[in-house]
Amino acid sequence: MPKVTEEYYEKKKSEILDAAYKVFTTKPITSVVMKDIIAETGFSHGVVYKYYKNLDDILVDLVIKMNSQSTLPERVTALLSKAKEKDWQKIIRKTCTILSDDLIGTDLAVLNFSIYCDALTIGDPERVLKMGERIKSEYSSPLTVPIAMMTEYLGKVIEAEKLRPTMSVEKIIQFIIVTYSGIQNDYALSQALKTPEMEGQYDPEIMFSFLAEAVIGVLKGKSND
Repeated sequence: MPKVTEEYYEKKKSEILDAAYKVFTTKPITSVVMKDIIAETGFSHGVVYKYYKNLDDILVDLVIKMNSQSTLPERVTALLSKAKEKDWQKIIRKTCTILSDDLIGTDLAVLNFSIYCDALTIGDPERVLKMGERIKSEYSSPLTVPIAMMTEYLGKVIEAEKLRPTMSVEKIIQFIIVTYSGIQNDYALSQALKTPEMEGQYDPEIMFSFLAEAVIGVLKGKSND
């Protein structure tokens, strides 16, 4: 039997992941089973199980692949790596603009997949935690780098500008994360429904602009100025 090359192996895995992506973006994750993905690939059971032993293995590789394609970490890094503390208000607004642009530029199917993942987390947290351990060990979330850099930057800003924020940096970061998730979910919902009532209701540019001003307000809350 001829030896399977690494290129061939990766090509087959990629084909399976592409098929899984189609399934996961059109059907809730909680209702997907292996036979759905096998049917989409057009391969036999034996071929698919040769590369993936179960559904969770496919999900993990799919999330890792999608995370690796995000340009968000690079864009935020490029901004914050050169950011001056005295320009902090402008930097926060620019960061939120990057988040807005990234969300608008994300395919709706990817957003739907993210929402389905949230639903899976609520329905089966132990299962998701196990998958998360492997994802974290192999490839971090696109938000990991921006969050770490923003945490460090805000700490420097508070010290350099002698600000007295109404919340700790940790709480501010938590607020950003939760708000980001809410904007993402509502935007995906409005894009999916496309009803007159939803038209223009969840504009990411406006929502992230509000987020920027909220963060700035919290940081200036007890300023000596």
